[in-house]
Amino acid sequence: MDSGLAALLGAAVGSATTLGAAVVNGRAQARSQHAHWSRQHRRDAYAGYLSALHDRDIAMDAVLDALRPDGPDLPDVDEKTGRFIALAREVHRATEVVLLEGPASLAKATERVAHASADLSHIMRRMVENARAGDTTDKTEDTALAAERERILYQAVKDFRLAARNVIGNTS
Repeated sequence: MDSGLAALLGAAVGSATTLGAAVVNGRAQARSQHAHWSRQHRRDAYAGYLSALHDRDIAMDAVLDALRPDGPDLPDVDEKTGRFIALAREVHRATEVVLLEGPASLAKATERVAHASADLSHIMRRMVENARAGDTTDKTEDTALAAERERILYQAVKDFRLAARNVIGNTS
Protein backbone atom coordinates (compact mmCIF):
# COMPACT_ATOMS: atom_id res chain seq x y z
CA MET A 1 0.00 0.00 0.00
CA ASP A 2 1.19 3.44 -0.87
CA SER A 3 2.34 5.48 2.18
CA GLY A 4 0.18 8.47 1.16
CA LEU A 5 -2.90 6.28 0.96
CA ALA A 6 -2.06 4.72 4.32
CA ALA A 7 -1.71 8.19 5.88
CA LEU A 8 -5.00 9.28 4.35
CA LEU A 9 -6.76 6.14 5.58
CA GLY A 10 -5.24 6.62 9.06
CA ALA A 11 -6.41 10.22 9.17
CA ALA A 12 -9.94 9.19 8.13
CA VAL A 13 -10.11 6.50 10.81
CA GLY A 14 -8.77 8.94 13.42
CA SER A 15 -11.29 11.59 12.41
CA ALA A 16 -14.17 9.14 12.57
CA THR A 17 -13.06 7.96 16.00
CA THR A 18 -12.72 11.53 17.26
CA LEU A 19 -16.14 12.44 15.88
CA GLY A 20 -17.72 9.37 17.51
CA ALA A 21 -16.12 10.20 20.85
CA ALA A 22 -17.33 13.80 20.59
CA VAL A 23 -20.90 12.63 19.93
CA VAL A 24 -20.82 10.23 22.87
CA ASN A 25 -19.34 12.88 25.18
CA GLY A 26 -21.84 15.47 23.98
CA ARG A 27 -24.76 13.16 24.73
CA ALA A 28 -23.37 12.31 28.16
CA GLN A 29 -22.90 15.99 28.94
CA ALA A 30 -26.43 16.80 27.76
CA ARG A 31 -27.84 14.05 30.00
CA SER A 32 -25.80 15.32 32.93
CA GLN A 33 -26.96 18.91 32.38
CA HIS A 34 -30.58 17.80 32.09
CA ALA A 35 -30.31 15.80 35.31
CA HIS A 36 -28.81 18.83 37.06
CA TRP A 37 -31.56 21.07 35.68
CA SER A 38 -34.24 18.62 36.80
CA ARG A 39 -32.75 18.33 40.31
CA GLN A 40 -32.61 22.13 40.58
CA HIS A 41 -36.27 22.49 39.58
CA ARG A 42 -37.29 19.82 42.05
CA ARG A 43 -35.18 21.42 44.78
CA ASP A 44 -36.85 24.77 44.12
CA ALA A 45 -40.33 23.20 44.16
CA TYR A 46 -39.66 21.31 47.39
CA ALA A 47 -38.09 24.33 49.07
CA GLY A 48 -41.06 26.48 48.03
CA TYR A 49 -43.45 23.93 49.45
CA LEU A 50 -41.58 23.67 52.75
CA SER A 51 -41.43 27.45 52.99
CA ALA A 52 -45.18 27.75 52.37
CA LEU A 53 -45.82 25.08 55.02
CA HIS A 54 -43.61 26.92 57.48
CA ASP A 55 -45.40 30.24 56.96
CA ARG A 56 -48.80 28.58 57.21
CA ASP A 57 -47.81 26.73 60.37
CA ILE A 58 -46.64 29.95 62.02
CA ALA A 59 -50.04 31.46 61.18
CA MET A 60 -51.77 28.38 62.61
CA ASP A 61 -49.77 28.69 65.82
CA ALA A 62 -50.82 32.35 66.03
CA VAL A 63 -54.50 31.33 65.79
CA LEU A 64 -54.08 28.66 68.46
CA ASP A 65 -52.23 31.13 70.71
CA ALA A 66 -55.00 33.70 70.24
CA LEU A 67 -57.53 31.06 71.34
CA ARG A 68 -55.68 30.19 74.58
CA PRO A 69 -57.19 32.84 76.88
CA ASP A 70 -60.58 32.09 78.42
CA GLY A 71 -62.02 35.14 76.70
CA PRO A 72 -60.11 35.39 73.40
CA ASP A 73 -60.11 38.66 71.45
CA LEU A 74 -62.42 37.56 68.61
CA PRO A 75 -61.39 40.27 66.11
CA ASP A 76 -57.76 39.21 66.67
CA VAL A 77 -58.72 35.55 66.20
CA ASP A 78 -60.58 36.43 62.98
CA GLU A 79 -57.60 38.40 61.64
CA LYS A 80 -55.20 35.58 62.40
CA THR A 81 -57.59 33.01 60.96
CA GLY A 82 -57.81 35.05 57.75
CA ARG A 83 -54.02 35.09 57.49
CA PHE A 84 -53.93 31.34 58.08
CA ILE A 85 -56.46 30.76 55.29
CA ALA A 86 -54.49 32.92 52.85
CA LEU A 87 -51.29 31.03 53.65
CA ALA A 88 -53.08 27.68 53.37
CA ARG A 89 -53.93 28.65 49.78
CA GLU A 90 -50.23 29.26 49.16
CA VAL A 91 -49.51 25.76 50.44
CA HIS A 92 -52.03 24.37 47.95
CA ARG A 93 -50.30 26.23 45.11
CA ALA A 94 -46.90 24.96 46.20
CA THR A 95 -48.33 21.45 46.45
CA GLU A 96 -49.34 21.57 42.80
CA VAL A 97 -45.75 22.39 41.80
CA VAL A 98 -44.42 19.50 43.89
CA LEU A 99 -46.92 17.15 42.26
CA LEU A 100 -45.93 18.44 38.83
CA GLU A 101 -42.21 17.97 39.45
CA GLY A 102 -42.74 14.49 40.93
CA PRO A 103 -41.93 11.72 41.57
CA ALA A 104 -44.89 9.69 42.83
CA SER A 105 -43.17 8.98 46.17
CA LEU A 106 -43.31 12.68 46.99
CA ALA A 107 -46.95 12.86 45.97
CA LYS A 108 -47.67 10.29 48.67
CA ALA A 109 -45.61 12.22 51.24
CA THR A 110 -47.40 15.44 50.26
CA GLU A 111 -50.75 13.69 50.66
CA ARG A 112 -49.79 12.63 54.20
CA VAL A 113 -48.89 16.24 55.04
CA ALA A 114 -52.21 17.43 53.58
CA HIS A 115 -54.18 14.92 55.67
CA ALA A 116 -52.32 15.83 58.86
CA SER A 117 -52.87 19.53 58.09
CA ALA A 118 -56.58 18.97 57.50
CA ASP A 119 -56.95 17.06 60.77
CA LEU A 120 -55.33 19.91 62.70
CA SER A 121 -57.30 22.55 60.79
CA HIS A 122 -60.59 20.83 61.70
CA ILE A 123 -59.73 21.02 65.40
CA MET A 124 -58.66 24.64 65.04
CA ARG A 125 -61.87 25.50 63.18
CA ARG A 126 -63.94 23.89 65.94
CA MET A 127 -61.98 25.82 68.56
CA VAL A 128 -62.66 29.10 66.70
CA GLU A 129 -66.38 28.30 66.41
CA ASN A 130 -66.57 27.45 70.11
CA ALA A 131 -64.76 30.68 71.03
CA ARG A 132 -67.26 32.68 68.97
CA ALA A 133 -70.13 30.91 70.74
CA GLY A 134 -68.50 31.44 74.15
CA ASP A 135 -68.47 27.66 74.68
CA THR A 136 -65.44 26.52 76.70
CA THR A 137 -66.77 23.02 77.43
CA ASP A 138 -64.27 21.17 75.21
CA LYS A 139 -61.44 23.70 75.30
CA THR A 140 -59.00 21.59 77.36
CA GLU A 141 -59.61 18.47 75.28
CA ASP A 142 -59.42 20.40 72.00
CA THR A 143 -56.17 22.08 73.05
CA ALA A 144 -54.64 18.69 73.88
CA LEU A 145 -55.94 17.21 70.62
CA ALA A 146 -54.55 20.17 68.64
CA ALA A 147 -51.13 19.59 70.25
CA GLU A 148 -51.26 15.91 69.27
CA ARG A 149 -52.33 16.72 65.71
CA GLU A 150 -49.52 19.29 65.50
CA ARG A 151 -47.03 16.58 66.45
CA ILE A 152 -48.43 14.31 63.72
CA LEU A 153 -48.21 17.14 61.18
CA TYR A 154 -44.62 17.87 62.19
CA GLN A 155 -43.72 14.21 61.64
CA ALA A 156 -45.41 14.20 58.22
CA VAL A 157 -43.42 17.30 57.22
CA LYS A 158 -40.22 15.64 58.47
CA ASP A 159 -41.04 12.57 56.36
CA PHE A 160 -41.64 14.79 53.31
CA ARG A 161 -38.32 16.55 53.87
CA LEU A 162 -36.49 13.22 54.03
CA ALA A 163 -38.23 11.93 50.90
CA ALA A 164 -37.40 15.17 49.06
CA ARG A 165 -33.77 14.93 50.12
CA ASN A 166 -33.62 11.38 48.79
CA VAL A 167 -35.11 12.41 45.45
CA ILE A 168 -32.77 15.36 45.05
CA GLY A 169 -29.80 13.19 45.98
CA ASN A 170 -30.60 10.71 43.22
CA THR A 171 -28.68 11.25 40.00
CA SER A 172 -31.30 9.64 37.79
